[in-house]
Amino acid sequence: MTQSKTGTKPDRPDLSIEGIRNFLAAIIASSDDAIISKDLNGIINSWNDGARRIFGYEAEEMVGQPILRLIPIELHHEEDFILSKIRSGERIDHFETTRMKKDGEKFPISVTISPIKDESGKIIGASKIARDISERRRLDESRYRLAAIVDSADDAIISKNLDGIITSWNNGARRLFGYEQEEIVGQSILTLIPDNLRHEEEEILRRLRAGDNIEHYQTTRISKQGEIREVSITVSPIRNAKGEVIGASKIARDVSNQKKVERLAIEAEKIATTGRMAAAIAHEINNPLASVLNLIFLARQPDVSNQEIRDYLETAESELERVSHIARQTLGYYRDTGKPSEVHLKDLMENVLSVYRSKLLAHDIAVESRFTDLRKIRVRTGEVVQIFSNVICNAIDSMPHGGTLLIRTARIVRTEGDAIQVVINDTGSGIAREHLDKVFEPFFTTKGNLGTGIGLWVAKQLVERHGGQISVSSSTDRGDSGTIVTMTFPFRGAEDEEAGSGRER
Repeated sequence: MTQSKTGTKPDRPDLSIEGIRNFLAAIIASSDDAIISKDLNGIINSWNDGARRIFGYEAEEMVGQPILRLIPIELHHEEDFILSKIRSGERIDHFETTRMKKDGEKFPISVTISPIKDESGKIIGASKIARDISERRRLDESRYRLAAIVDSADDAIISKNLDGIITSWNNGARRLFGYEQEEIVGQSILTLIPDNLRHEEEEILRRLRAGDNIEHYQTTRISKQGEIREVSITVSPIRNAKGEVIGASKIARDVSNQKKVERLAIEAEKIATTGRMAAAIAHEINNPLASVLNLIFLARQPDVSNQEIRDYLETAESELERVSHIARQTLGYYRDTGKPSEVHLKDLMENVLSVYRSKLLAHDIAVESRFTDLRKIRVRTGEVVQIFSNVICNAIDSMPHGGTLLIRTARIVRTEGDAIQVVINDTGSGIAREHLDKVFEPFFTTKGNLGTGIGLWVAKQLVERHGGQISVSSSTDRGDSGTIVTMTFPFRGAEDEEAGSGRER
């Protein structure tokens, strides 16, 4: 309301019959819906702008025309039904059907039809409010398709609110976890999480509230039967119309078989590594043993002096000590229990180098090493020996005509915690640039029949199992060829992994 400058009373709406009619006419004219009136013979009496936009006809084209003009021929029977309802004074609410535009296009529509009465209460016609529901139908169909995809997916697809309460559950979730939908919807997601991993849910919810996605997170969950399931999980925030995070969708894929294959491949490669090391050790032991036999033969000769015999025995003792040293190293490797222990990476590297010493000499490969950090690190010694063995074998194979093997370890300072970096650099033939992004793929090899193609893949699995990282850079340029393998081991990586070993059951 406004106050005039002359102090007259506030403006009032025109409450006359004429004013009300004008007001209603304005509403009808501005409506997005089609508002049409017709008589009891189905002849159109009025036609608003919404009808023009929806059907494409101008008012002068349709007023006085039968309503059948808008109805496909195969649906003309509907008009008889509608008029019979109107004549009996009934209202038809949200009747969904099909109508036709001026250009002949058929489209879905929702119609509400009410009887029109004169002053005496006699029914003289009908008003029709029609809404184009094409977009709603498209959205509905899209939702139905998505729902069908979700329900038929092999993966478990679950939604939950920000309190961790499950709100939807597909057939894939039923197959993976064993719960029927009616058993689990409304229950906490913690029902699926082992007790020792429940802290994960707090972190997941924290990241979801921040709007973050969590992709391919590998962990374990528990089924209705109490069985542990190894799963890869992707979690995404669900937002409302305002963009606010109101929940989460979770896709869980059973990776138990994949993990089993990975473990078998790691064990197979460990056996292969052991075989390679055994062959190298046998060769390494054979040389001093041959020397010892020769020295004993010389000492037995009748014309040797006591001093010569003592010299022969001292040399034989030295050679046997070398054999004993190799044996101790070998036993240290084979006695590995799989549990983390405190060791110097320098010692493990020198162990591997001593095993391959003869092979390095045979290939005329010089070894230059620099160990600048002697702090102990907690690792699984057998697995680290396997990693170093795989990388050094690859380096030796890349230098059949000689070269240099550069090895260095150093402590690095990182925001996420200090670590030891191990760099193994050869001056071999190098790896072509187009192959570099494939070197960690299983069964990919550039060595033909000489390689299995899983050595570096296994090395990557084992490094990451220790919470570390591994990368490869290489050049094939003449005069500057070679490959650099960089590995980073956090000081507490294996200990942390051991504490969370429930994830790998």
